[in-house]
This record gives sequence, structure tokens and C-alpha cells, in this order.
Amino acid sequence: MAEPQETETVASVAALYLGNILFALERCALALESEGKPVDAGFYRGIARKLAEARGREKI
Repeated sequence: MAEPQETETVASVAALYLGNILFALERCALALESEGKPVDAGFYRGIARKLAEARGREKI
């Protein structure tokens, strides 16, 4: 039986697909705004902001 070369974690997968995740969060926020739910849209933009800021701190 072959041994796994690397164990995937939530963090490693999220880091790999961060751009896609940020895009999806913004699309979600835009849809919520069009439905008249600006507070909900802000919630998802807040999540995206925290992820982007954390990535920025990681690169330093």
C-alpha cells in the first residue's frame, strides 16, 4: 500500500485556492447586495478581508 506523500490540511487547501475563495466570497456578496441584503454582503466581505489580510501577514 502506497503511503501518502503529504497530508492535506484545511489551511494548505485554503492557501492553494485562496484566490478562488476570495472571488467566490465577492460573488456571494454581490448577489446578496442585489437581493437587498447589504448586512449579509458585508459579512462575507469581512470574511474575505480577514483571509486576504492573513495571507498578507504570511508573506512578510
